[in-house]
Amino acid sequence: MKARELRELTDEELKRKVEDWKQELFNLRFQQATGQLDNPMRLREIRRNIARAKTILRERELKALREGRA
Repeated sequence: MKARELRELTDEELKRKVEDWKQELFNLRFQQATGQLDNPMRLREIRRNIARAKTILRERELKALREGRA
């Protein structure tokens, strides 16, 4: 997913997506270990999606903190 698409989601939706992607990443790693992984690029995509979502969540958290202090 692109960052633009992720930014349109709520915090709860983002957290749910991260959990889903973590589960998918676990399954893909298991497939890789057993030699059944068809598309190794999917591992990279999932890792990057998780990172993008966590970055957006953190940006929102920091923004809320800054607005709370001001």
